Parts: sequence; structure tokens; C-alpha cells
Amino acid sequence: MRDILEAVAAGDLSVAAAEAELAGYATDDVGRFDAARETRSGVPEAVYGTGKTTEEICGLVATSLETTGRAIATRLSMADANAVRERLRPEFEGSLSFDERSGVLRAHAPDFERRDLDATVGIVTAGTADGGPAGEAAAIVSEMGATVKRIDDVGVAGIHRLFDNLANMRAVDVLIVAAGREGALPTVIAGLVDVPVIALPIASGYGRGGDGEAALLGMLQSCTMLTTVNVDAGFVAGAQAGLIARRLHAARNESA
Repeated sequence: MRDILEAVAAGDLSVAAAEAELAGYATDDVGRFDAARETRSGVPEAVYGTGKTTEEICGLVATSLETTGRAIATRLSMADANAVRERLRPEFEGSLSFDERSGVLRAHAPDFERRDLDATVGIVTAGTADGGPAGEAAAIVSEMGATVKRIDDVGVAGIHRLFDNLANMRAVDVLIVAAGREGALPTVIAGLVDVPVIALPIASGYGRGGDGEAALLGMLQSCTMLTTVNVDAGFVAGAQAGLIARRLHAARNESA
């Protein structure tokens, strides 16, 4: 504790960063940011944009950068992302990227070092409509340090596309499989590979069940072995795959 207090007195550590070190969270005008989440659970904290004002998003992103050296924000609009950029200028000298399709913003301080894991996660989509939540999952997997391998547009409506990619799917350590409509793709893949499959139902389709309900129920009732997350829950799927990747990395390095 003394070292932290001395760093604050010397101007080498901000009050928010010191609070994060001592309490595990930082308090600002918006609320409490869980700066110790990654240390505690292995999953980095993220700012969930839905339901927050642009000013609240900007404040939390700034707090995240100040306390952890990294910021991840999900479900953002382009307007939100532009506001964050403006809020950080001109002092911010790190990197910032925003993927409009997935709504994920990522920012890193100049001295931030992301852990590299000896593990690969495959992100599979049935079709282009699945790209948003799948992209969110990919961003979280990448931020947790695993290698991401994308395999897109292999839905069961043209199942020959799937068979052409089976070797690639079998070569990874974990698969996240995103599909809407009836959600059949994860079930089919899980019966053809010997790696863990995380099913990600997507809210796409027509009429009854077209909001992802049919896909979710189909995946929950799968007769092959897989794990299912909630509709459009790309963050959760990515975090689960990332945790598996962390364990694999640790096991591989112990036996090396």
C-alpha cells in the first residue's frame, strides 16, 4: 500500500489507478469500473454500450484505459465510437479501432502488452447475417490472447461449403459456431469434429422464432455434444472460448 501511496504523491499513479489497485474497482461520475475483473476471472472487463449515454460510455472507456491500459466497449454505434475518439484526443497516444458491424471498440495504451496464448479459436458463421455477434466473439477471443481463425458462410443450405472446411475446423482448439434461422449448423459441426463447440444463436430469420428463439431452442436440444450461449451473446461465447484457450496454454507450457 505504501508503494501505491508514494506513487500517487509523486504523480506517477493517478487516483483512479490507485483505487483500482487497492479496491479492485475505480469510481467515477458514471459508476464503478471493475478494473480487477481480468485478474480475478481471466476475462477482461468491457463497457456494454446499450442503455448508456454517449457521455457515460466515454467516461467508462477513459477510466478503463487509465486503470488497466486497455478499453473494450461493445454494442456501440458509429456516433458513440466517434465521440470516444474525440474524448481521448489529443492526449491519447495509443491505438484505437472500431468495427462498425460488431459494434466493438478497442483501445490500448502505448505500453499495454496483451498476453499471447498458445491456442487457436475458430469462429464459424453460417452466413453473412451472423457477422455481428461473431465479430464480437472474435474481438474478445483476440483480446484474451488466443489466435482467431475465421471460417465464414458455411451454412447448411449449402452444406458442401462446410465439408470443404472440416480440416480447418478440426485443426483448432475450440470452435464458436454462429447461426440463425433454425440454428442447425453447430449441431452438424459438433458431430464431425473432436474439439469443443460453443453454439451462438443469432436473431435472424422470418416470422415465428425469427428473433433467435428457434435457433436457441434447436441448439439447446442438440443431439450432439455442444454448449449453447444466449441469443447474440458474442461476448459470452468469446469469453468462454478464451478461458478454454488459457487452460490449454497453461497445460502446453507445463508439459513443454
